[in-house]
Amino acid sequence: MTIQRTSAQEDHTNPSNSNNNNSKNSKSGRWLWFWVGMSGIAMVSATAGALLAVSLTSTPLMQASLSPQEAAVFDSDRISGQGLRFSQLTRPVNILVMGMSVLPPDTQNAPAETKNLKYLPQVNSFDGLADVMLLIKFDPEKKKLVMLSVPRDTRTEIEGYGIKKINAANTHGGPALTAKTVSNLLDGVGIDRYIRINVLGVGKLIDALGGVTVYVPKDMKYQDDSQHLYINLKAGKQHLNGNQALQLLRFRHDENGDIGRIQRQQMVMRALMDQSLNPTTLAQLPKVLDVVKEHIDTNLTVEELLALVGYGARTNRSNMQMLMVPGRFSEKNEFDASYWLPNRDRIAAMMAENFDVNAPHEQQSTDPGSLRIAIQDSTGGDRSKMRPLIRSLEKAGYRNIYVSKPWGEPLEVTHIVAQQGDGNSAESIRNSLGFGEVRVESTGNLASDVTIQLGKDWLQERNPVEVSPQR
Repeated sequence: MTIQRTSAQEDHTNPSNSNNNNSKNSKSGRWLWFWVGMSGIAMVSATAGALLAVSLTSTPLMQASLSPQEAAVFDSDRISGQGLRFSQLTRPVNILVMGMSVLPPDTQNAPAETKNLKYLPQVNSFDGLADVMLLIKFDPEKKKLVMLSVPRDTRTEIEGYGIKKINAANTHGGPALTAKTVSNLLDGVGIDRYIRINVLGVGKLIDALGGVTVYVPKDMKYQDDSQHLYINLKAGKQHLNGNQALQLLRFRHDENGDIGRIQRQQMVMRALMDQSLNPTTLAQLPKVLDVVKEHIDTNLTVEELLALVGYGARTNRSNMQMLMVPGRFSEKNEFDASYWLPNRDRIAAMMAENFDVNAPHEQQSTDPGSLRIAIQDSTGGDRSKMRPLIRSLEKAGYRNIYVSKPWGEPLEVTHIVAQQGDGNSAESIRNSLGFGEVRVESTGNLASDVTIQLGKDWLQERNPVEVSPQR
């Protein structure tokens, strides 16, 4: 406002100077926009040119050979624009992402240099188990990005091979059978494309993006000489390089096993998105692809890949949601192996709300009394100080409330985590509390529907929280 008033005063006292200045400003403005336009064209041209230089084929990063029947599993309709709109996403699209951890025994033709070693190294192949599995929905219509983690130990039917852990689908039938198995598990959701990335490529990818700053939730130490896997991380916020990030992503030797690992994967993915999905990263995409191209297999075209990255860079972080297939751990003697047992009813609700699969015309609101609400404190306070909060929530109609183990990362702002993907219920709790921010992700207490991770904003409340009753 001060600048505007000063300019107005100068215009009033010096009319002749005003005309000269306006003329100069007009010319300089035109030159400014000219150079901005030329820079934009140059950046897009350089990016497109470098991308096309990766390969002259339409799917330069595709390393699998799919039969016509296997290719038909994926939707072949175009997902990006044409002409000048080549980098724009034109419709909602579901991408199946698999992180491959492959050892020499998993492959028919293991590299010769691995045969005489006294340990089993990771090899650059896509033939093994899918160590990580994500279904990602890019939705330009709703301006959302939804990531659904599928636990590798999920017990399900693999067509032609019976009931197995879902990560085995890739070993039996590659990306097509894996996509079909995931679709069957998730109420018939359509899958448009796939991406497989080898674990060796994940480390290179993170290095190419400049590393990642993330909070390591606890000290992690593990040693497996048979694979030369050595994990040694200290708790706390730190900047990790590719190898260190892999240690965090691969650690699964605690009480939550693979499910705890999925939670840490979501933390790393959110951190990577926060620091990397921006126009600068888009310009660096050719360099990143050149670093990791030998470790990636996908049926995405260059134009489609560019459209997906561009959409991600433009998506508001509050519209990025991270879910996990709902279920429970199998009991000790329930089966011959340990499984994650999917909950069919909750899968149906989650797919209807977030992937528009068999969605009813009207979403039924959840009864507050039936919600399981966990409270995790990140401030180091006494549990007794949570009693006013619990009483206020109960007064508002929430009946199933319990205090879980503290959240390790100190939070400035309270996180209200929609653990099972029920963002509406989490938003209702936030509105009742009057503080905090809603996060649709699976980083809270596993047994909860909504987890309240208390931050410093809760401590700033001078009086006990008064929660308005639900209507």
